[in-house]
Amino acid sequence: MHREISKELLNFIEKSPSCFHAIEAIKEELNNNGFEELLESKAWKLEKGKKYYVTRNSSSVIAFKIGEDLDNYSFNMTASHSDSPVFKVKDNYEIEAAKNYIQLNTEKYGGMLHATWMDRPLSVAGRLVVKEGNKLVTKLVDVNRDLLLIPNVAIHMNRDANSGMKYNEQVDMLPLFGTAENAKGAFMDIIAEAADVTKDNIVSHDLFLYNRMKPSVWGSKEEFISSPKLDDLQCAFASLKAFISAYSKKSVNIYCCFDNEEVGSQTKQGAQSTFLVDILNRINEGLGKNKEDYYRAIASSFMLSSDNAHAVHPNHPEKSDPTNRVFMNEGIVIKYNANQKYTTDGVSAALFKTICEKAQVPYQSYTNRSDVAGGGTLGNVATTHVSIKMVDIGLAQLAMHSSYETAGIKDTHYMIKAMEEFYNSHLEETSSGEIQLS
Repeated sequence: MHREISKELLNFIEKSPSCFHAIEAIKEELNNNGFEELLESKAWKLEKGKKYYVTRNSSSVIAFKIGEDLDNYSFNMTASHSDSPVFKVKDNYEIEAAKNYIQLNTEKYGGMLHATWMDRPLSVAGRLVVKEGNKLVTKLVDVNRDLLLIPNVAIHMNRDANSGMKYNEQVDMLPLFGTAENAKGAFMDIIAEAADVTKDNIVSHDLFLYNRMKPSVWGSKEEFISSPKLDDLQCAFASLKAFISAYSKKSVNIYCCFDNEEVGSQTKQGAQSTFLVDILNRINEGLGKNKEDYYRAIASSFMLSSDNAHAVHPNHPEKSDPTNRVFMNEGIVIKYNANQKYTTDGVSAALFKTICEKAQVPYQSYTNRSDVAGGGTLGNVATTHVSIKMVDIGLAQLAMHSSYETAGIKDTHYMIKAMEEFYNSHLEETSSGEIQLS
């Protein structure tokens, strides 16, 4: 089972060279399972027992299943993100170097491990905005071949390279596209051909580099998986699988996959936007409920904010907390932070531990070292617009924000099982300090 699920996960990641492709892959799964697409710009007609989804910016999606017995309903929610640290192609993208080379002018998106992008085959994927008559149409594009490479400087020319390197994104990290003779003026021709559009009709673009290395399963007993974008497509995939297969007749199950987590979520399609609260309000109104019903539902709702966590590093175990340290293949990670970088508290941790125990899934606890600042994630920004009980969870991995990350082969299956249990449940706040999970 672990191997089959991991194969599905890695296939999903290969279909997702950009955040736009990830959302398209998620939409394909939803469409194949009978979900109806709604547009924010159109009126909605919702029915109990039905399944729907909405996208924003083609890079975020919220899907929902409506139960049939909603007298005392609540929202069961999971959240993950579609984006990863990458290099974005700038608008005026062509640079001629040393009178012989053509490079692409790029800028970094998010915080990445720069060195992992060097000396390996790269390509370009994203979206184009194309003029078709009097309409502007979005087209996905993936130049599905080895196209670019960011070359290192040879050790003979940089004797201090192994003593610590500070990378300048405008100098060291520009990808080589070709020789001036062959590549000058050719980039957008290649993009247009890959998208099957006319170059002159391309109005604008959101294009990103991606690592062409194939995902792999490896280790003494094939216990590890490695791939680009495990953070956070591993959680996006696991929560989607669970969401599609589960059902709660007394709840509205919600699946969220947001864009722009890696740059703070402060966009119209990010977790700190109004996207989630807009959808929750429209669901409540579409079901004929009033504002009082909405507030009651929110009070009993629960979100699993799912974003990966740092496993103990084999070469640097001292980087981890002395006692709250997590390992690959040892279960779902519950993440804690006293300064609320993570939303987990005693109540939400107890709820999630109960869910894991019912699903017979192992879990482990993570905190940063007290002298190391941790990164934020989806939960604490989503609660700025909708105040619900929430727990921050994830799966243990190595080399987070590398262009090629590593995780455990068992953990995706653990996450799916626990989230299925959650999505099959109904939560209700029955009195002050008392929560019923059924």
